[in-house]
Amino acid sequence: MKLLALMKKEFLRFFRDPRLIITMLLPGILIYIIYSLMGSFMNEEPKYDFKVYLSGESAAFTTVEESIKAMDNMTITVEKTDDTEAAKGKVKNEEATALIVFEQDFDGKVAGYDPLSEEKAPSVEIYYRSGDEESAYFYNLFVGVMNGYEEAISNKFNILSGEGYDFSDSTDMAVNIMSGLLPFIVVIMIFSSCMGVTLESVAGEKERGTLATILVTSAKRSHIALGKILPLSCISSIGALSSFLGIALSMPKLMGTSLSVLGGYSFLSYFMIFLLVVGIVPLIVSMVSVVSTVSHSVKEATAYTSILMILSMVLSIAVNFISGIGNWVVAIPLLNAVVAMNQVFTHTAPTWLPFTAFAVNLVYCALLVFAVAKMLSSERIMFGK
Repeated sequence: MKLLALMKKEFLRFFRDPRLIITMLLPGILIYIIYSLMGSFMNEEPKYDFKVYLSGESAAFTTVEESIKAMDNMTITVEKTDDTEAAKGKVKNEEATALIVFEQDFDGKVAGYDPLSEEKAPSVEIYYRSGDEESAYFYNLFVGVMNGYEEAISNKFNILSGEGYDFSDSTDMAVNIMSGLLPFIVVIMIFSSCMGVTLESVAGEKERGTLATILVTSAKRSHIALGKILPLSCISSIGALSSFLGIALSMPKLMGTSLSVLGGYSFLSYFMIFLLVVGIVPLIVSMVSVVSTVSHSVKEATAYTSILMILSMVLSIAVNFISGIGNWVVAIPLLNAVVAMNQVFTHTAPTWLPFTAFAVNLVYCALLVFAVAKMLSSERIMFGK
């Protein structure tokens, strides 16, 4: 009977406390929502606007154009050119999607070619960038259509591609991979360092009873909130500085170059990354401070912050699976810094994006400080009354 009484007591303690119930249910709810959003974004058809240079002519290319025009999510602009070197430069510099070069009188040569002869088969060349999603997609589409055409006429021509035609290299591929991982790693490392120094900021003082002593003084609640968040942000910035140095020192190795050439990144790129990292610190400190303020104990604050950290982790890695994410993301705290860092790493970030993300995160930080100050004035939150 005593065992049943003890079990009943624990069940009642759990089910009578909404916070404990939320702590248990929230991870599953968040996973469902986030994975559902990721699934919808991943299943959404990408939208491409191909700009293709064409040298020479062939009826086969008409099939490629018609295949693209038949798709609602793709458009194609074809510009004929005789200056293939200039066109190659535009493809290499990401000013064009691809360059297609047909031999002179390609269709005539294909019609008269005997596959059993030892003569060289007519060829078509395609120059593209495998490290660019749009260019790689066009390449696969073009090769797929041309392979079907080639099989239909009994292998009468060759498609020349691969080494020498692909303007991306292993460095580009490495940057694309690491640009998705590094922001995620940075957020987690900063979050961990902020948690270590912030969790006890309010919840710990509640447990020890020292917060009540501070609250009965004439100090303004906003000053108490700032007095906690600003020093904790400065302390946590040590972790942010460490993260930045780790990024700065790893970027040259990532690019396969020496440190003296800054790994292909300009001083502005480094400064924007540093600014984004610094902007994340007070934001995360403020977020954890809010959780610590509403919690009755350090243990409860740890449980809530763990959920917050998991949410931040999932969002930080989820952006890699969302194609065509717009600049509207700058309005979302923390996620804006992750997207901006990703674009800085891949040299695609507009200059205004990192600076705007930094400013927006500071605005959210100020709002969270105001929220902490308001909660410090609430007896129900501070003393459970």
